[in-house]
Amino acid sequence: MERYREIERSIITTYRKSVWKRFISGINRYKLINEGDKIAVCISGGKDSMLMAKCVQELHRHGVVPFEAEYIVMDPGYNPENRRLILNNAELLNIPIRMFETPIFDSVVNVSDHPCYLCARMRRGYLYKEAQRLGCNKIALGHHFDDVIETILMGMLYGAQIQTMMPKLHSTNHPGMELIRPMYMVKEQDIINWSEHNDLRFIRCACRFTENNAACGDGIGESKRLEMKELIKTFRRTNPYIDMNIFNSVQDVNLSTIIGYHKNGIKYNFLDDYEE
Repeated sequence: MERYREIERSIITTYRKSVWKRFISGINRYKLINEGDKIAVCISGGKDSMLMAKCVQELHRHGVVPFEAEYIVMDPGYNPENRRLILNNAELLNIPIRMFETPIFDSVVNVSDHPCYLCARMRRGYLYKEAQRLGCNKIALGHHFDDVIETILMGMLYGAQIQTMMPKLHSTNHPGMELIRPMYMVKEQDIINWSEHNDLRFIRCACRFTENNAACGDGIGESKRLEMKELIKTFRRTNPYIDMNIFNSVQDVNLSTIIGYHKNGIKYNFLDDYEE
C-alpha cells in the first residue's frame, strides 16, 4: 500500500473518533458545505491545513453531498526550504495543489506598526481573489477548536468583550464568497497526534520574521495566544470538560443576563427596557 493511503486510512481508523467524527460534526452542525459548492481549500503548509485537505479529500470521495474542491497554496515569499517542504508534503500526501505567488512578505518587511495584522489581511485578500479566479464560492481555512477557545479567552481577558471565531462568515469585500472553517471541532492535540503517528513534518512558521519561532504571527498577538494555550492546558488538567464549557458558553448566551451587547452597529443596554 502506498504511504499516502496508509496516512489517509489512519484518519478514518485510528483517529476516527478524535479527528474524522469531529470534522464531520463541524461540517454538519454549522452547514459548512452544501451541494454544488466549489471550495478553495487553503493550505499554508502547516499541520492543521494539511490535515484539513486530507479530510476534505475523504469527504469529497465518500460524502453524500456532491461538491468540488481546489487545493491552493499561496507562496507569500517562503524561503526555499519551506517552499520545498510544502511541495514534498503535498506529493507525499497526494494532494493536488495549485501554488501561486504573491509579494506579501516583501510588502510588509519594512512595516513597523502591526506587520502581522497587515500580512494576515493581505493573505486573506489574495486567497479570496485566487479562489474567485478558480470559480470557487468558498474558501476553507484550517483553524481548529483550540483556536476558537483561545479567541474567546483573549477577547474576554484582553479585549474586554465576548466574541469568538465564527465557523463561517460571508466576505464583506468579496461578494458571493464565504469563509468556512471545517476543522472547527477538531482539537489541536489530536492533529499533533495524527501527524506524529504518521511521522510527518510540516512547517511550523513560514513567516520571514519568525521562521525559527514556533509561534507564527496571525495578526492577533502571538505572545497572548501562547499565554492562552498555557492557560487552557492548566484548565484541562483541572477539569477535562472546561475547554468544551468555554466553547459552549458562546453558543448558549442568555441575553436576559447580559448588561449590554451590540449587533450591526446598534447598542443595547439592559436599562433600555428595565422598567417595562
